[in-house]
Amino acid sequence: GTGLGLATVYGIVEQHHGWIEVDSHVGQGTSFHVHLPRLATGPAPLPSARPAETAPRPGGGTETVLVAEDEPGLLSVTSRILKRAGYRVLEAADGQAALALWRQHAGVVDLLLTDLVMSGGLSGRQLAEQLQLEQPRLKVLYMSGHSEEVAGRGLGLREGVNFLQKPFASAHLLATLRACLDSQPAAASQVS
Repeated sequence: GTGLGLATVYGIVEQHHGWIEVDSHVGQGTSFHVHLPRLATGPAPLPSARPAETAPRPGGGTETVLVAEDEPGLLSVTSRILKRAGYRVLEAADGQAALALWRQHAGVVDLLLTDLVMSGGLSGRQLAEQLQLEQPRLKVLYMSGHSEEVAGRGLGLREGVNFLQKPFASAHLLATLRACLDSQPAAASQVS
């Protein structure tokens, strides 16, 4: 990986007012213990009527998002956030897997959410360029543990518009993704 996994986890844990304990012994390995506060109140009451499955939630939508992220934990969390907001999500553990999913689901992807730096030989930038050759109006939202100036030289990245700096809060992810999708009609959504 890129060495940003622990930084990402730390950011997420801090946002939730938790902490991480590290236990390391030479020759024995290292253990990380993540501590998060318990929910202060009971679970929210269930709604009396279940909303329609395709109805977008606030900050969400029903579009299809291809998520390319080589850190399994972050891929899982990001996908879960998007699914809970109503999006259809295709998960790829690297650029090559994203390319395969793209070909398998031709014409249905509205937005590519990709890490800029991924293992596996195909970076997020290369992946986006390749997919946009096939679908020029494809929306792309980049993410990285580095700032937009460092991570995306020459891409014209702007935080909150087409770039998310890791770690990010779920509300920021959803708001930025929604803004990116709404910036112009997505090509796949125009197909009837």
